[in-house]
Amino acid sequence: MKDRLLDAIRNELRSRFERLTQAARDSHAAATDPGSKAESKYDTRSLEASYLAAGQAKQVEDMARDVTAFETLQLAEFGTEDPIDAGALVEVDLDDESQWFLLVPAAGGVTLEWEGREITLLTPASALYQKLLGLRMGDSLEEPALFVSEVM
Repeated sequence: MKDRLLDAIRNELRSRFERLTQAARDSHAAATDPGSKAESKYDTRSLEASYLAAGQAKQVEDMARDVTAFETLQLAEFGTEDPIDAGALVEVDLDDESQWFLLVPAAGGVTLEWEGREITLLTPASALYQKLLGLRMGDSLEEPALFVSEVM
């Protein structure tokens, strides 16, 4: 089951990478276009375009690292009695709403639809990731108020 989930994540990340790469190319082209040359000392179009191009180039680098991290990633299967650890797919009841999280090494914050579930990727930098570690199905937290419904 997790192999199909990983395939969906890889496809989503590759798609995002392609879109970001094209946007970065377009921004770079706009920044270097002779038509964006400043016409006066108050004209900042070229400067703004170069800042945008630099920011998008950084996003492309970050997304490339995320794509690479998932290329060889394998996720362990978890039983109902196993403590939550890296690779766990976790359903929690948070604010009276069911939410799904996957604990992974990269691409934190990415959300995707998979088999009728909306799954959010959590990385070790996330406070929620750290709070979920070691919990088991049936455990709860006070801050944030959540109940662990399922661990896979």
